[in-house]
Amino acid sequence: MAATRARIRIRKGDMVEVIAGKEKGKRGEVLEADPRRQRVIVENLNLSKKHKRPKARSDSSGMGQQQIEPGGVVDLAAPIPISNVMLVCPSCDRPTRVSHAVEEVKGVDEKVRACSRPDCGKGLDR
Repeated sequence: MAATRARIRIRKGDMVEVIAGKEKGKRGEVLEADPRRQRVIVENLNLSKKHKRPKARSDSSGMGQQQIEPGGVVDLAAPIPISNVMLVCPSCDRPTRVSHAVEEVKGVDEKVRACSRPDCGKGLDR
């Protein structure tokens, strides 16, 4: 199966709301976006447990004892399919689809992401 090269409209740092699945209705910030696999990792959502072994860390200074990274059960954020999240507009604070608009930035016309709600329509890019 070949990987799709579709563009995703959600980027790292965006606030999203989960619209399907066990985390439905919760919001979080996107930590990572993977366009090739069509998945995003959202902060503190879709957590899974991972058992980690204690690991010795090499000390960069070379002085003193070797430091040990503790082991145990760790919570990690697992990827969520892109179709299960929706971007939250920072101005109207509601989940929205992403449209595109042309805005003048420093005298140059640029294509920016915009809120597709008719009563808002403001740009999503900072």
